[in-house]
Amino acid sequence: MACASWAQAFDDATAPLPWNTRADRATCTEPASALWVEFAGGTACMRYFAGGTLERAPTVIVMFHGDRTAEMHRAPQAIAGNTLAAKVAQARAMSKRAAVPVVIVARPGTYGSSGDHGQRRQAQEFMALNGALDELRKRYGIGQFVLLGHSGGATAAAALLTLGRTDVKCAVMTSGAFSLVQRAQMIRQSKGLPSKPGRDTNGLLHPYDPAQHIDGIAVAPQRQLFVIGSVDDKVAPFALQEGFYQALRRAGHPVQLIKAQGVPKAFHQLRNDIGLKTAARCAG
Repeated sequence: MACASWAQAFDDATAPLPWNTRADRATCTEPASALWVEFAGGTACMRYFAGGTLERAPTVIVMFHGDRTAEMHRAPQAIAGNTLAAKVAQARAMSKRAAVPVVIVARPGTYGSSGDHGQRRQAQEFMALNGALDELRKRYGIGQFVLLGHSGGATAAAALLTLGRTDVKCAVMTSGAFSLVQRAQMIRQSKGLPSKPGRDTNGLLHPYDPAQHIDGIAVAPQRQLFVIGSVDDKVAPFALQEGFYQALRRAGHPVQLIKAQGVPKAFHQLRNDIGLKTAARCAG
């Protein structure tokens, strides 16, 4: 029986994680990797991948990936690193580099979290992530979070701030997508594509834009915020990242703008692991 249980656990850890699925409480049962979340207007089964000990940790870095627009159209087995074992290994490597527990929380529709990744940056995505952080604190007794997000994950981190969280020690937002409708117009114009007024890059109206909800951010003089990007970013224009930074400053929040080296040709990925290094320093 012990061998059979081990074999089943191995199979579960190496099986492809589902994408773009409906929330089903009956299957949301992985005790160390799944959270059932209920929020205004919906429910979700949110997957997370812990790279260190979360139990009663005073500070945990929560990492959100950027958009996975190419991956979402592939079969789960064709997506690189799309297993529980691979995601936990990634979180462990990050925890080792940071010397702080890191947990990767999968955005809705990706890496086993229920939802539709095609509906990203709508309010429900961020409400589901917000509920996931609430459930993580309940399950493990975590003290504070350091939010770390890249690109669309930085948008998610910013959105969670605007939902009024008071358990965030700091937030690190690298190459973040802000002023979403304006960004979409700029990108379409740069590619010679027709304008789509009022629509995000995914074609949806009414995205939840953190830049329009800054008044929801809790006042916390000791909390540190970091907006980090490359001035040459072709995916998330730096002017809009700087605009978000300026809006945070005007609202009285302690925030730093850091210009970083980007990787050619899009200059959207940043060099030297600057996001994790900044989060680790803040967590310490």
